[in-house]
Amino acid sequence: MSQTLAEPIARLIEEFGKLPGVGPKTAQRLTFYLLRQPADEARALAEAIGDVKDKIIFCGNCFNLSADDPCPICADPSRNRTVICVVEEPLDILALDRTGHYRGLYHVLHGSFSPMEGVLEDDLKIRELVARVGNEPVEEVIIATNATVEGEATANLVKNRLRNSGARVTRLAQGLPIGSDLEYADDYTLSRALDGRREY
Repeated sequence: MSQTLAEPIARLIEEFGKLPGVGPKTAQRLTFYLLRQPADEARALAEAIGDVKDKIIFCGNCFNLSADDPCPICADPSRNRTVICVVEEPLDILALDRTGHYRGLYHVLHGSFSPMEGVLEDDLKIRELVARVGNEPVEEVIIATNATVEGEATANLVKNRLRNSGARVTRLAQGLPIGSDLEYADDYTLSRALDGRREY
């Protein structure tokens, strides 16, 4: 970083630059935007970041990110407890729930099976899913992993681990574009994918 910048400014630019999708120019713009804002707004941002790190935990049932355990979805008595939708990341829950089409429970794996990237089965919440299906009145498990090579590998792994569970295992229909992530799909596409799920 240029020596013409004060150290706190240079440090903030450097920290912003570590965020995904934020290049050097964007990091500079964000830093100078914050400098122009009232001090209380900058402090509110810093406090929000601190709260996320201090107060957010994994739900003990579904491993969604939450401030409470169980999370609001698992605690909601109106949810269909016989269906669990398996997703890779918490953002996928937001995408599916936004449709208003799915009212069951979720299970977050926190990644996808990818030995080339060093993500193995034990790094995912698959063992916990198998235990849930064995202990809860689950009739169907919908595998809603991304339509990528890693997502397909993860789906196959989950299907194999649930083979003797007694639950019906389905997969989202191919209404989702190959190579895309659930969080970027529109509501109609996700609704169609849920409607068209099939035996897996």
